[in-house]
Order: sequence, then C-alpha cells, then structure tokens
Amino acid sequence: MSVKRPQITVVGSINMDLVVRCDRFARPGETITANSSAEISGGKGANQAVAAALSGSNVRMIGRVGDDAFANTLLQNLQSHDIDCDGVSKTTDCASGLAIVTVEASGQNAIMLVQGANGRVTPEDVDTNRTAIETADVVLLQLEIPLDAVLATIKIAKQAGVRIILDPAPVPQVWSDELLNVDLVCPNETEAAAITGRPVETIDDAKEAAQELHRRGCKNVVITLGDRGSVLYANNTFHQFAADKITVIDTTAAGDAFAGALAVRWAETDDLVEAMRFATAAGAIAASREGAQPSMGTRQMIEERLKIER
Repeated sequence: MSVKRPQITVVGSINMDLVVRCDRFARPGETITANSSAEISGGKGANQAVAAALSGSNVRMIGRVGDDAFANTLLQNLQSHDIDCDGVSKTTDCASGLAIVTVEASGQNAIMLVQGANGRVTPEDVDTNRTAIETADVVLLQLEIPLDAVLATIKIAKQAGVRIILDPAPVPQVWSDELLNVDLVCPNETEAAAITGRPVETIDDAKEAAQELHRRGCKNVVITLGDRGSVLYANNTFHQFAADKITVIDTTAAGDAFAGALAVRWAETDDLVEAMRFATAAGAIAASREGAQPSMGTRQMIEERLKIER
C-alpha cells in the first residue's frame, strides 16, 4: 500500500552559488589564478524544498528571485524537481540572492552572501500565498529572509493548525523568542549555542540547550552535532541518535537534506522518532557526496540506507 504524498510548503531563500576552487585564498590586493568555477542553485529554502521533493512529498515554494540572468535558472531548477513555484515572485530592479564561495585545496571555504531578492520577501508575500501555508501538512522555515516574513508565516500556520519546522540559520544578531512559537526547531550545535548563550559541545550540553529552547516556547527540539549524532527532546523525553557511519565528503547541504526529509517523514507517520531516523539517513547521504542539491538522496536511496543501518 503506497503512502499518501504529504504536502510541504517552504518559505525561504533562493540563491545562486558561484563556487570558485583555488589552491589558496588571495591576499588583499592580490590576483591569483583559480582552478575551476561552477554555478550551483542553492539557498537554504530552495535546498530544503529540493530535499523534501526527493524524499517523497509534494512541495510548494514561497520566496523571491530577482530580474537578472540567474532568475530563470533558479526557477527552472526548482521546477525540474516538480516543485510548485507559483509562490515565487520576480523582483524588478533587484538581483537574485547570490553566494560567492571560494574553496581552498585544503577544503576550507570563505563565503560572501548577497541577500538580493531574498531580502525583499515581505509579510504581504506570505499573506498572498496563505492558502499554500494553510493547506500544507508541514511548513518549513529558515532565517535567510526577513524575520517579519518568517513571523507572518508562523502566525498563519498556527491559526490553521499546520505544523511548523524552523531551521534557525543563520541565527540573527538580535534573537526573538517569537521564532520559537513553532512545533519543532532544529539547530545545529553552533546555532543552539548562539540562541541559548551557552556552549553546546557534548550530548549533555545539547540536552540542556534543548530543554531551555522548550522552556522558551518550542514544542519539540532537535539539536544536531555532526559526527556525534543528534538529540531529540519531545514529550518531556530525550531520544539520542548516533550519526551514520560514513566517509564525509562535503557537509554543505547535509543539514538542509536532514530538515527536508524530517518534514516529509513526520507528516507521513506522525512519529518524530521515526522521522529522525529517516532524516539522519538523508543527512548522511548528502554528507557523503559532493555538492549541495546534487548530493541529496532520493526516497529510494534513503530507504536503502535505512536497511543497511538497521
């Protein structure tokens, strides 16, 4: 018996990533020859939309692109994954979101982010697309768009009784606990430390941070700790998950793959523990392959990995 495909709505960023690989970073005032360059569709919102689609859901995207040469490429990439882009507006006299990523031979990277059209997403955009939010099984949010648009989405989803997952990245300089009025928040250890103001380096640290985030308003909390696994705090109970055993190649979009898959499986099963197992496998696949969206696994790949791990 086939599982009904859930409806996931993502409100978030859409970027073009310009990735330049070089032997070393240029010093101020210096010109060096790079080894390669690539244009790769990205942005945390778009990444999570693709992850959710690959994991087996119907996906709607709400956001903005510019009126530049990248806009059509970004839209076509989303549509190639059967993502509904009716909620994505083109913004006149504005560039699309852009990330310039330089990667040294050592693997170290440096990133400059131009918010572009992502910075023009408004509460009015959200309200215009409120039906896509109200009819979703889960709404996925991140923080690469203005916070007033994020909070407007939370308000509409809460009123409609729709589950909300917040990936709180990047953590804003001025944090508001209004953002924790969601059903699940899933920071990594660095983000959890920034929000709580306490170090999160061990599993015990993660458990304390999760309880604090719960006290501050979030129903359920997941904190990921890379190769140390993850912690779920739900219904006043802790669940700990070991990281899958993999050879790490590129962790760029592992967190986005995790969030997208988590939303899909939670919508399907209403079981956060089962959803965590599924999401952990999805994150492991992404971390074991190169690239952001190109590294993400399909539903079949995730299920095959779960069989291996079990």
